[in-house]
Amino acid sequence: MKTLYALPLTLATLLLAHAPAARSADLHGEEDELAMVYGDKSTISIATGSKQQLRRAPAVATVITAEDIAAMGASDLDEVLETVPGIHVSNAPNTYSSLYLIRGIYSGQNPQTLMLQNGVPMTTLFQGNKGNIWGGYPVENIARIEIIRGPGSALYGADAYSGVINIITKNAADIAGTHVGVRAGSFHTRSAWIQHGSKAGELDIAAYLRTGTTDGQRRIIEADAQTARDRTARTSASLAPGPVNVGYDAVDANLGLGYRKWRLNVGYKLRDDLGTGAGISSALDPVGKEKSERFNTDLSWTDTQLAPGWGAGATASYFEYRQRIPVDLRLWPPGTRFPTGLFPDGMIGHPDTSERQLRLSAFATYSGFAGHSIRAGVGHDDLNLYETATYKNYMFDAAGVPIPAGAVADYSLIQPFMLPQRRKVDYVYLQDEWQFAPDWALTAGVRHDRYSDFGGTTNPRLALVWDAALDVTAKLLYGRAFRAPSFSEQYGINNPVQRGNPNLSPETISTLEAAFAWQARRDLQLNLSVFSYTMDDIIRAVPNPAPAPGSTFSNTGGQHGHGMELEAVWDATRTLRLSGNYSYQRSIDESTGRDAGYAPHHHLYARADWRFAAGWMAGTQLNWVADRKRAAGDNRPPVADYKTVDLTLRSLRGSGRWEFGATVRNLFNADVREPSPAPGLIPNDLPLAPRAIYLQAVYSM
Repeated sequence: MKTLYALPLTLATLLLAHAPAARSADLHGEEDELAMVYGDKSTISIATGSKQQLRRAPAVATVITAEDIAAMGASDLDEVLETVPGIHVSNAPNTYSSLYLIRGIYSGQNPQTLMLQNGVPMTTLFQGNKGNIWGGYPVENIARIEIIRGPGSALYGADAYSGVINIITKNAADIAGTHVGVRAGSFHTRSAWIQHGSKAGELDIAAYLRTGTTDGQRRIIEADAQTARDRTARTSASLAPGPVNVGYDAVDANLGLGYRKWRLNVGYKLRDDLGTGAGISSALDPVGKEKSERFNTDLSWTDTQLAPGWGAGATASYFEYRQRIPVDLRLWPPGTRFPTGLFPDGMIGHPDTSERQLRLSAFATYSGFAGHSIRAGVGHDDLNLYETATYKNYMFDAAGVPIPAGAVADYSLIQPFMLPQRRKVDYVYLQDEWQFAPDWALTAGVRHDRYSDFGGTTNPRLALVWDAALDVTAKLLYGRAFRAPSFSEQYGINNPVQRGNPNLSPETISTLEAAFAWQARRDLQLNLSVFSYTMDDIIRAVPNPAPAPGSTFSNTGGQHGHGMELEAVWDATRTLRLSGNYSYQRSIDESTGRDAGYAPHHHLYARADWRFAAGWMAGTQLNWVADRKRAAGDNRPPVADYKTVDLTLRSLRGSGRWEFGATVRNLFNADVREPSPAPGLIPNDLPLAPRAIYLQAVYSM
């Protein structure tokens, strides 16, 4: 273990020793040039709710700007998050929905990460995550992404468990004019968008509209869950070997209006004809299609100087999410046989849901006490899964085994997969940032949430920040967080894949962290963080006793882990930037004493950006994912390591009316696979995209 921790530090020392001496050229001019290329990454707001210097923020945090996203050639949020130290983007079999594993923390399709857009949760009630019918998140309208690794429930409440991701959309100043873009590439991927940003008097206007379509990659699943069922039932129903089904059509739209202290955001996200990935039950389904619509709006008012020493703000948000199944899902393919009979047309399911979320919050800040900045807040959430519908061709017997029922029919009143549910949450929090000495600051906070269905939970945090020198900052952090059970985990009743449990308790986690930021040279920044955590009452899907299929959610004990993250940014010359990070983690399931599985023990990301001519940049990046173990009870060999290399060539914004870009992903066509859950479902794991090429052009009016 000591060797693993010492290796990154040794590499950093060698890098420093061989770095050239600091240049005495026009430093301010060079810093301005770098800011234009990579954006301003020096400040963050997500750590405390107020803007502050990133290096002094009471959290282990990362900021990614629009300029940085363009430099890495990313077109989707997943590609961006994979570059963040401590984060690995995995996939679920169901629709290949992305899973954000922070520091090795994983629990089924709910990886305990809170996603915000402009500070408002994007969590769906049914699944408790961003939703399975996700279909990606394009990056053209992202101004910056602020990420906390570690617990955030003391400020953000539920689901800020392993981390918080806040996506901040572009305002009028970020867009500045009208821009039209197109992109095309592998897998028949095509998209087009238009952005506009302007001012009308004191009114700021930012608008964005994008449409896109893709067939998705068609990698082959060699064997699936039906393959094993065929062996037992002596049938031949499996469609494996066969390709994954991950295509979709997309529409994304945003409108942002700013007037003095007011801000209004309106968004719409449509995903239609979304494929089932490797199948809803990990059995290939090339026919089924899914659809989701998201409508969100939030209105906020903020005055940081309401009165001497006082600031205040309030936000009201509304989020509507609808899940529809335009083409029935084949949970199991035609010819599937259960002990209760044969399904000649396949076992068909069709769950529809509609939900709305109303969130109201307010805060006040006070800095009238010497050295203190106090923030207090209150809020109320009204979370309503107001509509559920069930269409299927089966019933359940007393043992929970599906019985063929002929044609597909509406079972919403007879055997619904879930009844409508409503949850209300009230919360209050208090935070104090205390500058108790010139170089020392202590941030202390606590939040209490009261849920209408399972009671209350209180979560504190402490953060000690020390400016040890002009170029060194050290942090010691402690926090506790929770994840509330999703509605499907708690209230699902007739689901052949996963059934709910009304007696669930929230998951909890306690984390201790230490972090160091060192400006080793003017052109070299090094950051190191180490962490240890303990999880309790983990919610997992436990297989049902035979012959009943599927599983039931339960609180199943604990997990503990530790690890470290090292990152470096070196401006080797005026035109060459080298950056990268290395993460190590180890997580142990306390019920078995074995590795918790799924997440990589080692993750290395390295990148080089070269501005080789006026207005042009070339870049390459390496992503190495290694040492992924299996969970207890899964005796398959470890998941294979992989290395991918990407290339990007692009023109820099501001070099003319036209911007061009070209990206090659997975240049050497590596066989990239993410672990499939549960042994025997998809034995050879989930294959990801082979080599892919994309071209892009943007015209600024």
